[in-house]
Amino acid sequence: MKRTLGTCYYPEHWPSDIWAEDARRMAEAGLTWVRIGEFAWSRIEPTPDALTWDWLDQAIETLGQAGLKVVLGTPTATPPKWVLDKHPDMLAVDDQGRPRKFGSRRHYCFSHAGYLEECRRIVGLVAERYGQNPHVAAWQTDNEYGCHDTTLSYSDAARQGFRGWLREQFSAQGQNDGIAALNAAWGNVFWSMEYNDFDDIDLPNLTVTDPNPSHVLAFHRYTSDQVVAFNRAQVEIIRAHSQAPVTHNYMGRITDFDHFKVGADLDIASWDSYPLGFLEDRVGASVEQQRKFANQGHPDFQAFHHDLYRAVGRGRWWVMEQQPGPVNWAPYNPSPLPGMVRLWSWEAFAHGAEAVCYFRWRQAPFAQEQMHAGMLRPDSVDAPAIHEARQVADELKQAPEVQMVQASVALIFDYDADWAWSVQPQGVGLSYFGLIFDHYRALRRAGISVDILPAHCRDFSGYDLVLAPGMMHMPGDLKQALTGGNAQVLIGPRSAARDANMSIPVPLPPAFPGLDVTVSRVETLRPDQPVALTSGGAITGYLEELEGTADIITQTTTGSAVAMRAGPVTYMGGWGDDAALDVLISDLCTRAGLATMALPDGVRIRDTATERFWFNYNAEPIATEAGVLPAAGVLRVELT
Repeated sequence: MKRTLGTCYYPEHWPSDIWAEDARRMAEAGLTWVRIGEFAWSRIEPTPDALTWDWLDQAIETLGQAGLKVVLGTPTATPPKWVLDKHPDMLAVDDQGRPRKFGSRRHYCFSHAGYLEECRRIVGLVAERYGQNPHVAAWQTDNEYGCHDTTLSYSDAARQGFRGWLREQFSAQGQNDGIAALNAAWGNVFWSMEYNDFDDIDLPNLTVTDPNPSHVLAFHRYTSDQVVAFNRAQVEIIRAHSQAPVTHNYMGRITDFDHFKVGADLDIASWDSYPLGFLEDRVGASVEQQRKFANQGHPDFQAFHHDLYRAVGRGRWWVMEQQPGPVNWAPYNPSPLPGMVRLWSWEAFAHGAEAVCYFRWRQAPFAQEQMHAGMLRPDSVDAPAIHEARQVADELKQAPEVQMVQASVALIFDYDADWAWSVQPQGVGLSYFGLIFDHYRALRRAGISVDILPAHCRDFSGYDLVLAPGMMHMPGDLKQALTGGNAQVLIGPRSAARDANMSIPVPLPPAFPGLDVTVSRVETLRPDQPVALTSGGAITGYLEELEGTADIITQTTTGSAVAMRAGPVTYMGGWGDDAALDVLISDLCTRAGLATMALPDGVRIRDTATERFWFNYNAEPIATEAGVLPAAGVLRVELT
């Protein structure tokens, strides 16, 4: 697989007489791809049916003549004001009942049928005009689904759509009386919440106290399906006119729709990587880590999403937007340490990226992102990032094509479980994403390369260790698949803790084949009250009381079982801190026959079929068994 570079460009922002010079400089910098068009609806169609193609025709031709390949975006993330005037009820509505107004972007509700038809129309026009253009080599649908909390909408359109979706869901289950089945599944006898008809059901917001968790989880599932349908409508139109691959650019730690289901309709997954912004905004890093990695980003956050989106793309994935300098949207916006743009690029390639595209080509001197750095300054002078991009481009000429290989360890990621945890976290700051990410970090600290798998996976052949912590609903066939293979398996806490409709099942969880463990009670812990373990480390946040005859592997200093095991299955009944997870991962890897490493803080590795990559996220050189890694440095070692 060839590794390539690209950038994101907005020809509508700049005079046309500089486009050719921009294209020449892009090609000279070693770039291959240029993404355009995803925010250009008002320039394509300034008034209804008044289409202005000349500028876009010229931009695509100019880029193509310079030897560049175009990724053409559908412009549906930024409907012009006249579209809103035509459909004034198309705005998304927040959980307080307030419409998300015009004046920025993503101002639409996924459930609005009228807006969906407008999208079909404009996507059809764009695809028909450029579907056979030789310079348009890929497509991007919309832009960053879910960004700015725009997935869940409490609009009238969502209310009507949700009712119809529920009616279909319970009819599809073969129920004679759908509303009675819903009442039973949701436990609506509690607090007299029973409904007589699907049209009685409202959206789960603005209730006096907490809404029914089953109701909220169902609304998350409905909303996710709306995103899937919205994206699928665009993909089907594009494919009717073009053979070029289609992608969407996902985000970091956006989990409010199922990316795997959206990805099933795409050819390539891509995501937008902003390591410095995410450190303050989404990682959940400690104050000490935020200070240490302020100019580098967290050593595991980007890697986690690389592995996640490799799975979403079924092996094909890109970084569509790579941070090149300070951004404008985080609580603090420092500059990357010299060398970090190169490191981030090579880390993506080590995890199998086909392309890394830098956002953006030239910094805009106007509007919301004028403080967001680009590869060029607003005056077109080179910014620091372009020098590192040129270095990566030169190195790529000498590098072998990447050959990915299945890892020995798999980690299951389940969007549905993330929604269930968000509905019922049971403690401040507890989240499924946080639990999964803590396990991923522990594996990376041990020098382990990881494959992330979707929750619908049932084939675990070739893996020596499979982890599925926190997966709230675990279907019976998944339990059988996990225990029927040759891998060591880690589940818990909260694995199999709910049925499909968010009720506690009986027998009590985890009810795993061959594992005599029962969760008899749970508690959540204050941050300042960790529970120490005899094996080292402590439980923080979430702790379960365990009963059963399985072997006790880990216990508290007061003698209560925390981790229990029977055969290949280990149940961990608490959220371990870093020290506890390090002990647990070391034990599991030993049982699985996997070698581990004690990597220095901030140093990580990633293996391909032919290479081992070493990454130093530290601001100073670090000695390793592969040699001294320079600050913000990358080392590639050929595997023998």
